[in-house]
Amino acid sequence: MADITKYAPIGVGGGNFISDFKSHFSLFRPKRTVSIAYGFVFLFIVVTIFLAFSPSPNSSSPWFTNIFAASSSDGTGSATPSSIFSDESYRSHFSSPSSIFSYFYAHNSSPTEDNVRSPTIKPPNLNKESPVEVLRPSNSSVLPQKPSVNRTADSGMPLKSFSESNKGSSDVKNQTQIEDLHDKVEVLKQNQIPTIDSDGKFGVLKQNQTQNDKVEVLKTNQNITRDTNSPVPVNSSPNSASGAQTVIKNGDKGNTEQGLIKNLTSSLMKKHDDLIKSLTNCDFFYGNWVKDDSYPLYKPGSCSLIDEQFNCFLNGRPDNGYHRMKWKPKGCSLPRLNGSHMLEMLRGKRVVFVGDSLNRNMWESLICILRNSVKDQSKVYEQQGRHHFRTEASYSFIFEDYKCTVEFFVTPFLVQEWEAADRNGTKKETLRLDIIERSANHYKSADIIVFNTGHWWTHEKTSKGEDYYQEGSHVYKELNVLEAFRKALTTWGRWIDANVNPRKTLIFFRGYSASHFSGGQWNSGGQCDNETEPIKNDTYLTPYPPKMTVLENVFKGMNTHVTYLNVTRMTDYRKDGHPSIYRKQTYSKEERRSPLSFQDCSHWCLPGVPDAWNEILYAELLVNQKQQRKGH
Repeated sequence: MADITKYAPIGVGGGNFISDFKSHFSLFRPKRTVSIAYGFVFLFIVVTIFLAFSPSPNSSSPWFTNIFAASSSDGTGSATPSSIFSDESYRSHFSSPSSIFSYFYAHNSSPTEDNVRSPTIKPPNLNKESPVEVLRPSNSSVLPQKPSVNRTADSGMPLKSFSESNKGSSDVKNQTQIEDLHDKVEVLKQNQIPTIDSDGKFGVLKQNQTQNDKVEVLKTNQNITRDTNSPVPVNSSPNSASGAQTVIKNGDKGNTEQGLIKNLTSSLMKKHDDLIKSLTNCDFFYGNWVKDDSYPLYKPGSCSLIDEQFNCFLNGRPDNGYHRMKWKPKGCSLPRLNGSHMLEMLRGKRVVFVGDSLNRNMWESLICILRNSVKDQSKVYEQQGRHHFRTEASYSFIFEDYKCTVEFFVTPFLVQEWEAADRNGTKKETLRLDIIERSANHYKSADIIVFNTGHWWTHEKTSKGEDYYQEGSHVYKELNVLEAFRKALTTWGRWIDANVNPRKTLIFFRGYSASHFSGGQWNSGGQCDNETEPIKNDTYLTPYPPKMTVLENVFKGMNTHVTYLNVTRMTDYRKDGHPSIYRKQTYSKEERRSPLSFQDCSHWCLPGVPDAWNEILYAELLVNQKQQRKGH
């Protein structure tokens, strides 16, 4: 009985509780284990009370956030009553079971930029369709901005972090799609969207254009719709607390993002395709000259690379109509030559002009057009540092940023000038009709070659053909100039077929450029100084040169395709475009005594007619580029 009394519970209710509690630890008698258990219970109670009275500022804190808050701010500084049992409070505390774990693991320290940043955005897949549709507010002039913890609203208050302003997985996905859209726009900017304006001027959306220019393209071409059930208002501010300005159509697996990208270029590409189609079916060389005050392509006197012989403006020519003319074919409209775009087409390539001083005329024109489109013109220079181009056999201009060259090889006949011994043992000049000119191997692998010949075949020695033309060791006592011309071009054509790879090299041949000497020839007092208007009546045009008919027949016998730039008719109209007496700034004593006897009515002023030849060359390259894409 004494033993029972000794171990009887003390008190009425407490004794049972203590004995029950001890019974749970009946297997663990050591005092240390019991002490640890009591300490854990005590620590749990302390932490719980601390969290209850010190809520986390993070909106994702579980359970105790604002439980004991008596009021909340309405943003104006006044307190408004708030109940912990409101629907909003309930949703914020219990919206996701994962919030409890995210508090202890993701927010175990003070919030940082990395803690509140939006989920990692993967690089955009332009081929992947997305159900997200982008909604642009009508009062917004730019695309939605990427989320930033440092950005502030108009009121000066910090914008909410991504995790605060986008509740639920749908909003997180929406923000991800906005990031993807920005990345896709960057891809479009880097790839340079082709553009064509209402006048058929072809170009590209360049990287150095302002953001507003690019946004205007987006605004013009995007086709945006919104779900009628969307909570986002049409005219919502880009700084709205609603967060990402995107909506998702229920069950819609559409391709809005891909459609947006297509809309950026579809109308432009359609216009481009229509332009190329019109150029493909157009005879560039049948048309007329029209006045266009947007010309020339570069300001007169602005290109220091133009030889004095062609620089009519600096030589004192008073009228300016000769460089304000545009060539307009009957069946199409030539796109204005865009120097930046042409340089992109020529990136990493060699362009070579081969021929006489009329091809030098065209070569200098192209150099000035392309150089004028380059920002840093110090990166455009002649390989040997030369600034005059009438004495050496070849020249090469380097466009450093584009890794391309535009070169000129002087060879007036395309076949080799020679010397043969006569009966007295003295040497005389001849023209080897059976040997291609000496520099041919230096340019046979170029990407684009523009040939010409013709003007030197009108000189006295070539036109008479007496003891001048040679094949092998035979020097013709007399040979008709047209027959000699045919033999020389046949030699050239055979060399092209044997040495030039048409899969790599585009071959052009520019035809004869009409001269306009009146009252004599170039060496007998011919004049054109009083001409200031083009020929407008076709009856005053000269007959088609027989040499060009010979050239066309040679083309027919070749295996390699040659693009014929038949400029004869279009240049015949332009009796006003020659330097005439404005071919130099200073004259010799003899020239000053009779300046009208020394005129240039065969070459062209720059800016002027050769610029139009290069616009045709540009159009031909556009057509060829389209055909290459189609596999022709």
